[in-house]
Amino acid sequence: MTDTPQTVRIVVADDHDIVRTSFAGLLNSQPDFTVIGTAHDGAEAVRACHELQPDVVLMDVRMPVMDGIEATRQLTGTGARGPRVLILTTFDLDEYVYDALRAGASGFLLKDVTAEHLFDAVRVIAAGGALLAPTVTRRLISEFALRPAQSDSLSLTDALAELTPRETEVLRLVAEGLSNAEIASRLVVTEETVKTHVSRLLGKLGLRDRTQAVVLAYESGLVVPRKPT
Repeated sequence: MTDTPQTVRIVVADDHDIVRTSFAGLLNSQPDFTVIGTAHDGAEAVRACHELQPDVVLMDVRMPVMDGIEATRQLTGTGARGPRVLILTTFDLDEYVYDALRAGASGFLLKDVTAEHLFDAVRVIAAGGALLAPTVTRRLISEFALRPAQSDSLSLTDALAELTPRETEVLRLVAEGLSNAEIASRLVVTEETVKTHVSRLLGKLGLRDRTQAVVLAYESGLVVPRKPT
């Protein structure tokens, strides 16, 4: 007897009717997805999520009433039970992507994404992963290099002190954008061992996923990006 896959409950938030309807239609075409609600602004997205309790939210950044960054911050601030947020953006260099990731988003997609990439991304996010490709990581690194140090860097350093030397090493490699398989190859360990280290360091630091780990690694000074020349 084959186990029935768990249905991923989704809310789509975008202020453009065509975009919102198109994404909802695509997602509903998959047997393991159910779009349980839509929203045309951030405030409505927050209300819908509190009422409907989705697993994943596709969140546009620029919306009226409340933008996607503030909506993400409110939703992910509810703790582990909050939905995972996948940011939708028109441009891959959207200046708000960095802020959305700091607010607690688990990754982002371009609005011209292919259907298959969209489906894969939602499944990754729903399973507790983070959609943070190496190209995205490089953009974040460039952004960190241009920003002043965070005022709470001391408290972040204290948090990092809770990690073992190997967990700290794994965090550095995660911040470089390496996958678990690439980290396993670099450290000459199994991929399962890397997964265990990542899980433990996320737990110790109180982080939801790899995306937040990358942000913390740079903001704490554990990894220092090179200044652009």
